[in-house]
Amino acid sequence: MDDLSPNSSSSITPERSALMARVKGKHTKPEVVVRKAVHGLGLRFRLHQANLPGKPDLVLRKSQTVVFVNGCFWHRHANCRMCSTPKSRTEFWNAKFEANVARDNRNYELLALAGWNVVVVWECETRDQDRLDRILRSNLLDHRSAGGFEVTSVQEALDRGT
Repeated sequence: MDDLSPNSSSSITPERSALMARVKGKHTKPEVVVRKAVHGLGLRFRLHQANLPGKPDLVLRKSQTVVFVNGCFWHRHANCRMCSTPKSRTEFWNAKFEANVARDNRNYELLALAGWNVVVVWECETRDQDRLDRILRSNLLDHRSAGGFEVTSVQEALDRGT
């Protein structure tokens, strides 16, 4: 093992701690790409509203819609090449990933039950601008002109974002 991959019986090294501290949670490149695209559609939003479950990346109050920009690795995007599992400490990583997905689903459900429309944009979807524009238009503009839409289940919220 290298110096950055401690085994489960040792403590986290200062090098590993410094590496993980550089992993951003806000204002990531995929998030900035989505923000620019949504702004380009003429929509205005707030960022990271702490009073909502999961602190959505974008909050569009007028349409009661929240947008999460999820990293494929951390949030386990199904059938995505960017969704891999590290070869070392697999039990640790699998438990972490399962907790992330459970927390995401719980937050989506709480938001949907509170009347929010939930849109999930995956990191890999931000790499293709045409695909991203289609996703955002269908989830943000098409429903707005039709008088809004209502998420009735967590699965519907998840399906809407994929």
